[in-house]
Amino acid sequence: MKQKVAICANLILVLVLFTNSVIQKEKLLEDGQLILLELAPVDPRSLIQGDYMRLRYGISCDIDYDKISKTGFCVVTLHSDNTIDQFRVQREKLPLNPGEFLINYTKKSWNNINIGAESYFFQEGEGEKYENAKYGGVKVDGNGNSLLVGLYNERLQLIK
Repeated sequence: MKQKVAICANLILVLVLFTNSVIQKEKLLEDGQLILLELAPVDPRSLIQGDYMRLRYGISCDIDYDKISKTGFCVVTLHSDNTIDQFRVQREKLPLNPGEFLINYTKKSWNNINIGAESYFFQEGEGEKYENAKYGGVKVDGNGNSLLVGLYNERLQLIK
């Protein structure tokens, strides 16, 4: 009897955590600030994992990796079209000036930062339309959590 109760309690806990995660992502999609991050050149597709694109962002190219912490925040200001105007890297969430937005990052050992939106999967056979993507669109919340919402072309239009 105790085993059944423990199994049910664990199942309920997993369902609550999963549901909470989904609710947080939905809230981020609805209320998050759209930021268009310029993409840096990468290998455009990975045929081993299916139709998938590995993303690397242009802001990664302008960071002195010897001077940043393993985790922290990219702090960005935006142009009116949601592209990045200026950015800096800082270890703590604050200080933050008006009009600045946070993006959490984790430093990788091969001179790259990970913001949690480094892969874009698409339907089989549709890779060609994403080959010329110029921006990755992410939504961010006030805590720096980011969610990739799509790839954008040079005219800042969502590629569908």
